[in-house]
Amino acid sequence: MQGPLQAQFDAVPPTSGWRALLDPFVASPEGQALVRRVDAAVAAGLLIYPAQVFAALQRTPRQQVRVVILGQDPYHGPGQAEGLSFSVPPGLAIPPSLRNIRKEIARDLGLPAPAHGHLGDWADAGVLLLNTVLTVQAEQAASHAGWGWERLTDQLMQAVAADPGPKVFMLWGAHAQRKRAGIEQARAASGHAATDLLVLQSNHPSPLSATRPPAPFVGNGHFGQAQRFLAERGVSLGWALQDF
Repeated sequence: MQGPLQAQFDAVPPTSGWRALLDPFVASPEGQALVRRVDAAVAAGLLIYPAQVFAALQRTPRQQVRVVILGQDPYHGPGQAEGLSFSVPPGLAIPPSLRNIRKEIARDLGLPAPAHGHLGDWADAGVLLLNTVLTVQAEQAASHAGWGWERLTDQLMQAVAADPGPKVFMLWGAHAQRKRAGIEQARAASGHAATDLLVLQSNHPSPLSATRPPAPFVGNGHFGQAQRFLAERGVSLGWALQDF
């Protein structure tokens, strides 16, 4: 992680539209406790990923969000996590979950997969690539679960759901699916059309669950469903990724 967590909060630009949510959270007792805990881990010499904690919020302004893909926590291997859920920098080996995502896109939409695993094109096109927990200790999956990130990501998901315009949420696995009730309640309370909200659920794309019942990830058709749903509402969103 690069720099104190408070500084990373402050670095999210006002033009992103996220500050109205970030500022009250980081000023709250829960937010301050999270900042102290993450910064203490860094000060103790622990390696914390990703370097840019809020890359997803910086890359995808709130007003541009059309789709949310929600992961669990960042990759915990060297060089993998880049602050965009499931994405890895160009040149790195593609992790198993992302391999299954690419296979499902190819099966569902017939799109060729690029040589890399970087999903920045999606982020730039309005796909918010967020995790339920935004930091992790190296080589220790879910090590920062329960530290307070879940409260913030609840608020982020509910704010997106309450914003005007069509929204698609892809909730893969139990951690993401816990957000569903809050998403639907926020949409209902917003007064915006419930028919402009599409919530898709399946197992996580991890090899441990991708092909298992009750809702296998492989074959879920989420990418095509999202593309058709948005197209019917006048929003163009493709899933092709550019090669570098």
